[in-house]
Amino acid sequence: MSGPATGFLFSLERFGMKFGLANMATLCETLGHPERAFPSIHVAGTNGKGSVAAMVDTALGAAGWRTGRYTSPHLTRLEERFVIDGREVTPEVLERAAARVRTVVERLVASGGLETWPTFFECTTAVAFDLFREARVDAAVIEAGLGGRLDATNVLSPMATAIVSIDFDHQAQLGETLAAIAFEKAGIIKAGVPIVAGALPAEAMAVIARTAVERGAPLTCAGDDLALAAEVASLPLALAGAHQRANAAVALRLLEVVDADARHPIRVGAAARRAGLTTASWPGRLEALAWRGRAILLDAAHNPAGAAALASYLATVAPEGVTLVFGAMQDKAIDAMLGALAPRVRRLIGTTAPTPRAARADVLVAAARRAGLDAEAVDDPMAALARALDAADPVVVAGSIFLIGAIRGQLAP
Repeated sequence: MSGPATGFLFSLERFGMKFGLANMATLCETLGHPERAFPSIHVAGTNGKGSVAAMVDTALGAAGWRTGRYTSPHLTRLEERFVIDGREVTPEVLERAAARVRTVVERLVASGGLETWPTFFECTTAVAFDLFREARVDAAVIEAGLGGRLDATNVLSPMATAIVSIDFDHQAQLGETLAAIAFEKAGIIKAGVPIVAGALPAEAMAVIARTAVERGAPLTCAGDDLALAAEVASLPLALAGAHQRANAAVALRLLEVVDADARHPIRVGAAARRAGLTTASWPGRLEALAWRGRAILLDAAHNPAGAAALASYLATVAPEGVTLVFGAMQDKAIDAMLGALAPRVRRLIGTTAPTPRAARADVLVAAARRAGLDAEAVDDPMAALARALDAADPVVVAGSIFLIGAIRGQLAP
């Protein structure tokens, strides 16, 4: 049960998304610049940034450092976003930090220091910075929310940055071309701060490389390094799926860059780097759980690139096809997602994720049938999962993080 201060955070969701750093700059200044209290690593990208953040955070902990990790969104609990030394903060600790931020926000709004109410994401970001300062972390891994250039997390002055991947998602906010999306992601690149890039489309890489040159930021490309790929392939990665090898390559190079930089005290030796890749946990991403005696695979494949990665994995582990429980947001490229998944799906059950932004189950079923799939609608997610168990096929739940979170909350111990 959330307290009044965390309830206040959720009340800010009514303001939706807002881009720009003015509110965050004012919040951070009034809070005494908590974002400057610890060295940070800033991770952006269309897909994979949460996985990279988990690997890097795990490696830093294995090296003996006290760590903070801020990611979004959460699956079932707000506390998931705020991890200190590998553990979610307790509701009590989160409530105290949220109360500190709430006090500052209300004072600033009353005095005119903030022209508008900050968003939920701006305030949770401020809460993360405050929590990590209070915990006296040695280093923090911060995942960008949406884009990068105008994302609330971009008030950081990090010791290293990474752009894991660039693909189509959130075009209404970030632009309709890969170059435009790359421009927004490239906003996290800071003067003189090392940047690691994953395997990016040429159009996007050109933008990242040009921005790095303009800002004097040493660029390491993890996506075209055959020796790195071979090294990663030799490791038993903790996170499933071929796409995690690309994420692991970014994480490994990022950790090496951090280890080699004498401008800060953070060292991460080879053994700790390996531990980060081989022991990290990132729930809801190709995660196997059980329900009613059956294995259920959960995957937050919420855009076309994520759907393609899931389809590639299913081709290996379930070549005969699966029954898919699918939910997505209204603003997603649903036809493209289902087109990628269709070759791996024998039967689809469309369901309505528990959020006002969700596409209705019948809308998803219509899209599935356009993709040539046998499909039916079951509005309630758990009823949809129960229906999926009628067939002997392997069962996969995929799509919106809201759907994964709702079902995982019922399945996970």
